[in-house]
Amino acid sequence: MHPYPHTYTVTAMAQAAGLVTVASARLPDLQTAPPPEFDGPGGVWSPETLLCAAVADCFILTFRAVSRAGRLDWLRLDCRVEGVLERVERALQFTHFKTFADLAVPAHTDAAGARKLLEQAERGCLIANSVRGTHALEAQVVVDQA
Repeated sequence: MHPYPHTYTVTAMAQAAGLVTVASARLPDLQTAPPPEFDGPGGVWSPETLLCAAVADCFILTFRAVSRAGRLDWLRLDCRVEGVLERVERALQFTHFKTFADLAVPAHTDAAGARKLLEQAERGCLIANSVRGTHALEAQVVVDQA
């Protein structure tokens, strides 16, 4: 790992109407637009969906690190994040993020220990820790009997 601080640079380009192109070095460009809730066209990523995706992605990547350190073997982690956008004191902000995590583990795995690692990942997710809204985790560990 590189020493801190880390700097991440993203550019966004747009004309008066149409999609916004978001770019960063050595990455494919993304096309974005407002979500349908803000009269956007739908069908493309929006800043709101990108933020929720970042929380979900960070949760899974953090869980990978936590589970590796905890020597937990696992099969699959499905994650869904719901972000709630509200008006707070005349400003819009995300007030709550709820992470739904379904973890599949091999037979004879300590499910309680696996759940603790999910909770540790939720607490350690740097993206979730960087946004104002509250955070909640609803986790399910399924032991594969095959």
